[in-house]
Amino acid sequence: MNKMNDIQIIHSDDAPKAVGAYSQAMRHAGLLYTSGQIGLLPEKGELVGDDVESQALQVTKNLSAVLKAAGATVSDIIKVNIYLTDMGDFPLVNGIYADWLGEHRPARATVAVAALPLGAKVEIDLIARANN
Repeated sequence: MNKMNDIQIIHSDDAPKAVGAYSQAMRHAGLLYTSGQIGLLPEKGELVGDDVESQALQVTKNLSAVLKAAGATVSDIIKVNIYLTDMGDFPLVNGIYADWLGEHRPARATVAVAALPLGAKVEIDLIARANN
């Protein structure tokens, strides 16, 4: 039976604070569900830059911090969703993503969207194994 106390909120001070009615991530039944991360600097709450490269690199740092807070690593990632405001950015973001994951290759979807919060160019969320 699903009970609310079976769900654990995950928070990392090394990732941007949630700015709305959501958590950075939730753990339930051995799985971690992250909220979407954009390229915000945790200490400032501002985008790291205007370019997709700096934003994508920051997104991977933010997600790594949330994974670490849950006792997980990139090798625990099962599924990833990438949202881009310009599919022309796909090759660059795909390269950053591949470097971040090393040899690990989770399931993934990449979609184009009309806009993202704060004018971000990329947002990523994921599901990972997190048994702790």
